[in-house]
Amino acid sequence: MFAKLPQRLTAPFGLLGDEAKLAFPSQPGGIAKLATTRHIPETDPYWNQYFVLFDSASDVFSLITPHHVRRALLDAPENVATLIRVVAARLSSLLSDHTFPSSSNVSVAAFASSFLNPGASTDRNATKEALNCIRILQRVLPVVFEVDGESNTFELEVLWKKQEVEAEETSNVNPETTETPQFVIEDDDDSEGEREESVPPESAKPKEKQQPKQQLPSLGEKLFSSMMDLLFCCGFTLPTSIQVDHHKINYVIWEKGVGSTADPGPSYAHDSNKTEVLRLLLILLSRQIYVPPGSLFSKPSLYSLYLVQKVPRRDVLTLLCSLLNTAMNSSISHNTSIGGMAGSVAGKLPYNHLVFKGEDPRSTLVITCFQVLCVLLDFQSGNARDTTTGAEDSQASAPTSRTNSFRYFLMKLHRSQDFEYILNGVVGILEQQMATMNNLLPGARKSVPYVNETVIFLWKMIELNKKFRIYVLQSEKSMDLVAYLLCYTLEIKDKPKQHGFCRALSYIIQTMSAEPGFGAKLTKPVKPQLPAKWNAAGTAADFMINAAYAIVATTSGTLNSLYPALLIALANSAPYFKDLTVTASTRLVQLFKSFSNPLFLLADEGHPRLLFFMLEVFNSVILHHLSDNANLIYGILSAHKTFEDLGTFTLSRGLREIKRVQQAKEESARKAEGNQKGKSSSEPEEDADPGAEKARLLESEVSATPPNTESAENLHEALHSDGQEEREGRDGEVLMSPSTDSPTREIFSMAPSEKARGKMKERRSLSLDTNGSIDRIAAAGVGRNGFVPTQEWVTSWQQGLPLDSVMLLISELLPKVQEIQATSHKANSTSIIVDFLSKVSLKHVLPEMPIPTPRRFMWSDASIVWLTSLIWGEIYVRGMTPLGIWNATNVRLFYVKHSLNQPRQITETVSSVVGGFLRRNSDSPQPRARP
Repeated sequence: MFAKLPQRLTAPFGLLGDEAKLAFPSQPGGIAKLATTRHIPETDPYWNQYFVLFDSASDVFSLITPHHVRRALLDAPENVATLIRVVAARLSSLLSDHTFPSSSNVSVAAFASSFLNPGASTDRNATKEALNCIRILQRVLPVVFEVDGESNTFELEVLWKKQEVEAEETSNVNPETTETPQFVIEDDDDSEGEREESVPPESAKPKEKQQPKQQLPSLGEKLFSSMMDLLFCCGFTLPTSIQVDHHKINYVIWEKGVGSTADPGPSYAHDSNKTEVLRLLLILLSRQIYVPPGSLFSKPSLYSLYLVQKVPRRDVLTLLCSLLNTAMNSSISHNTSIGGMAGSVAGKLPYNHLVFKGEDPRSTLVITCFQVLCVLLDFQSGNARDTTTGAEDSQASAPTSRTNSFRYFLMKLHRSQDFEYILNGVVGILEQQMATMNNLLPGARKSVPYVNETVIFLWKMIELNKKFRIYVLQSEKSMDLVAYLLCYTLEIKDKPKQHGFCRALSYIIQTMSAEPGFGAKLTKPVKPQLPAKWNAAGTAADFMINAAYAIVATTSGTLNSLYPALLIALANSAPYFKDLTVTASTRLVQLFKSFSNPLFLLADEGHPRLLFFMLEVFNSVILHHLSDNANLIYGILSAHKTFEDLGTFTLSRGLREIKRVQQAKEESARKAEGNQKGKSSSEPEEDADPGAEKARLLESEVSATPPNTESAENLHEALHSDGQEEREGRDGEVLMSPSTDSPTREIFSMAPSEKARGKMKERRSLSLDTNGSIDRIAAAGVGRNGFVPTQEWVTSWQQGLPLDSVMLLISELLPKVQEIQATSHKANSTSIIVDFLSKVSLKHVLPEMPIPTPRRFMWSDASIVWLTSLIWGEIYVRGMTPLGIWNATNVRLFYVKHSLNQPRQITETVSSVVGGFLRRNSDSPQPRARP
């Protein structure tokens, strides 16, 4: 009796392991047979074990490895084809099986029966069979995609080849394709065309006597049909309460929101089933990651094309709104049963994510919904590209129902209540993320796991739906949204793996700043509760400037790709700047001085355009709101020498300045080293000031930099070359401190006359001619990535800099400010000057106020490929754990870099172990996607 007890406990509880599962990878009749035995027939009992053996997705992914599938594809490809056919056929047959989906009572009875009598036959669990079919396809298809590469030969034969049959056998028409849709999204006159496109062209043609045979849908089409039905199957992915009679397939939107005002009721018990089907859908869409970037448009994924072009309109609308509503409702607390109540209590406790084990099915579903949504809205390969309309000078592109129906119907959303719902959902997710960043206890709350997907979805909404863009900018939450996006950028800017999303965020800010309604909101204060380290007094414009400065100043040039978009956003917004604070004004001028530093300016061919954008900012303020920005005007006048030098800049002078700075640093380092030696010998027991010691160490490190420094070091040096530049002015204190070589009391040194400027140009030209060969040698060590600046290159951009308005301002106001400074008491001269500048007018001198012409983000083939790589890179990394969906396959769309294990401190080790047990350790070394 007792001898049999362990055997009885093994099967139902899995405490000692299932012998059949353990033997499956190695026994001759297991997975090995797939490669060793040729031409296994579809009716062979061998295939039955694939439907009943596994109990979870982890079982499938651990017992069937990519090596097994790859070996079978090479040694017996017909068996892999048979496996796919058998599994897809079983999945399709289960939908019409009256035992599917299995009720929960049947599952409990089967469990009890296996416990009491392991040898007895148990009731069939059709739900388990369906899930195993889905999981097997999830495991096999990525390897098939990898081996096929760009050829598609195997897939075309197995999944997309159509079978010809007698026409009488296919005379019946599926009534579901002609049903009245649950709701209608306005789509002008394209609805009829969409309905014609919604079925395969072969089945849409009328029967003719000359065509005695007709083609059946391919296996791929049948698979998509089965998956769509499974996503809306009562008892499997929808609650049984909405089932009508015996019709278990009910195309209703999962949750209340866009397209549906009625809530079908809670279906949280089915969240994991939805995730399984959506994961298979995502894997089918992942076909394009096995194509190199250069072939992305010419080799489109047949699966993606079918889903965005051939799926019936009703299915598209229902799936689109279901995914959208599930994602947007994620900010709402979902508490169900005892586990849900425990989760709601745990959510209020610090560090709860390290205490409560297991993944949240709801969170996993939301992530998967976001991923599928982003992939579908991003797809533009082959003939799915947006249609271009208009003349060459005013071309615009937009999707149609025939190119990508998901992009098209998202573009056609127009109801204000839908826009409000989407905006509240996005803002709610970002608010949750801000709350995790604003904790007194570091890491007390887990970061929202789908913030990156939310950002991409927001970008797609803003890109595709013009009415939504207008609604957002008219909303009271518009600047809150901008503040959240900038704060998130600041939070992730120091994480290299997140730099792609930093770039995406900068493009979103640029896109929003180009809208007419954006500038009107900039004068309002930022209302939301932001992390204290990023929060500052002032308006939304001040916050934008401070955020842009923080990104540039603290990344030391490592995020060069962000700078143009951020500066363009500032230039787009500058015509609306009013009453900028001292801090924001100081930082704008400091950015300009940093970008004009020769060390940074000559390092890369694209750096001068940053100067151009900064000058556009100053020009817009001067021409539109001169007297409303006295602090900024004061800063410009304080930095007049920088503007004047830029107007007469030459390569020779820039190289001399770089050499002078390097020599000064070396001399300072030698003096510091000598002082330190003298101090240590004379006062060996005196404790050094930690702050001063750190400054000396940093200075020593900088002085050791070789002459051919990269752009990162160049910008860092430019930003921090003068420590006094960071000080913020107050009443009685100068706004912009002078350079180190000018006395403090003479901030506004006399501007050189036109005659003097002419002489300066003449002398510099002569110097360039006599020292040309020396300059060429020196320039070779300044540029990066092989770039060598030349005088011709300097002249090409220097002559195009928009300096006229700034120089007019300086020539008109600088003498007056100098006079005020000379006649006023030093303690209150600053306040008097600022008061004077707040009342000044230069309309008689400055050109006419131009109409603002913002720069919009322009999509190109390169940017589309980049974003597609970014989206799939994030999906790839998420899929690495716990299942490893695409692991051990050769991805070609982006580069996968495998990190080496790094030594950890003891505290990090403990954290890693705890996180590993809970499967929530995001810092462990992982292969990273590099779009």
